[in-house]
Amino acid sequence: MRIESGDIVLNPADETIVTGQLQIRFLVTGENSTGSIAAFELGVPGGERLMAPAHFHEHYEETIYGLSGVMTWTVEGEAIDLGPGQMLCIPRGAVHRFDNNTSQDVKALCVVTPAAIGPQYFKEIAAVFQAAAGGPPDRAKIAEIMVRHGLIPVPPTPPV
Repeated sequence: MRIESGDIVLNPADETIVTGQLQIRFLVTGENSTGSIAAFELGVPGGERLMAPAHFHEHYEETIYGLSGVMTWTVEGEAIDLGPGQMLCIPRGAVHRFDNNTSQDVKALCVVTPAAIGPQYFKEIAAVFQAAAGGPPDRAKIAEIMVRHGLIPVPPTPPV
């Protein structure tokens, strides 16, 4: 295969998608990597809890690399604080979620292999937040979008 001029693109999806309080900026998409990898920068303001339910992926791994601040990832019920320079690989099937339990903004690099998720997922989620006009987002619509893009929501476990 010969690479032609213009086939290599720097930051192919250089836009910031805002879903609620989260900021997502794709650096590599499946379209730019023949489906092998997607990578995006995730920004989470201080004190922000993830609105989406805990979930898992059947078809891809998600690897998180901390860039700044400390984000708490809960994987299979275990809380893991991820700071700058630390990496966490979430295997297929592992139930997980994240929250920023600190007052400091957090930034992380997220890598999905293979590239089963892309900007379209986050754009659809952003539209649900926009439709809510500052009120609570439609959780059923969020769950429907998640499932369509390969994220399987897990209902919260009731307290014992």
